Amino acid sequence: MLPCGSLADATSRRLPGAPFVAGNEECGRVKRVTLRDIAAEAQVSLATVDRVLNGRSGVSEDAEARVRKAMEVLRFKSQTVEASAAGEREYRLSFIIPRGPKNTFMVEMRNYVEMLGGNMAAQGTLLSVSDYGELDEKELTDVLAAINPESCMGVAVVAIDSVPVREAIDSLVQKGVGVVTLVSDVTPSRRFHSVGPNNVGAGRLAGSLVGKFARRQPGSIGLIGSMTLRDQADRRLGFEQVISREYGYLKILPVIDGRDDSTVTIEVVRKLLREHSDLIGLYNIGAGNRGVIEALEESQRKDDIAVVVHELTRHARRALVSGTFDAVINQNYKIEVDYAIQALKAYVDSDVTALPPPVQLDIYMRDNLP
Repeated sequence: MLPCGSLADATSRRLPGAPFVAGNEECGRVKRVTLRDIAAEAQVSLATVDRVLNGRSGVSEDAEARVRKAMEVLRFKSQTVEASAAGEREYRLSFIIPRGPKNTFMVEMRNYVEMLGGNMAAQGTLLSVSDYGELDEKELTDVLAAINPESCMGVAVVAIDSVPVREAIDSLVQKGVGVVTLVSDVTPSRRFHSVGPNNVGAGRLAGSLVGKFARRQPGSIGLIGSMTLRDQADRRLGFEQVISREYGYLKILPVIDGRDDSTVTIEVVRKLLREHSDLIGLYNIGAGNRGVIEALEESQRKDDIAVVVHELTRHARRALVSGTFDAVINQNYKIEVDYAIQALKAYVDSDVTALPPPVQLDIYMRDNLP
């Protein structure tokens, strides 16, 4: 067993490039309490601890009481909260999110970050938001290059999977800024963590749903998506694995780029309907659901086509109720933002034990809408 406070003991938990800090209570020093310590003591999730600390909703009275009791037992308030209030710990974090208004999911995510920024500033977490044009690689790299390491400790970015973006991320990391990819990853890169669901698994889920909804009828399946985004490329891979392995009588059509834009996806779906009379399934891998809805409803063929999409926006919800969509696979943007903040704080604190888990997916159909 290593002696407490030894170099080997401390460096085993230290992030590359992070300052060396040794010591614990047994050696006469105060051990820093982490969110994971509190979660274990209170028997709740890391996300619940973070919500209680930052005064956010979505926590039961019992869970909040247990978290606060754990903080008291572990002396977390005196060690961390008061230090933050005294100015000893301040987190300066930035989010980079694609611009709307045609991508409702990203608009809602940005609004949530801005709301949190107003709530968390008093507790020492300062959030800022920058944006870039949807799928605009050049503008994204420019925004990343403009980040000032003197005023920003960490960045959460909805990324485009390309070499220039990867280089911009690696350059930022080299300057000492932690980078967390959000929703869509960039690999390989030196980013600290990626926040989002298992997108290959999401695609497999979509494949299983479309295959079952097709009711063993042979026909074509249309795919809409952008392969410059890693999350969508992974979803396509998972979808094609399931269809080719379990529903070989279905023909997968080549992916058509909808650019996450409803004014584009409406024309894409119109083209698919016009050119493929045997179209019996449609999978929208990315955004632009409003265009999919409009094209299907004007065609009078919505009852003949199994449709699976992503993100439970107000437009997707309406389409489920009307029967235009059969299923929506949803990732909770609020949880993703919360997890991104948690991961960036873990970077600043050099605490890999506080990293959040993968984001869970929900499946919604007309009869189980929240």
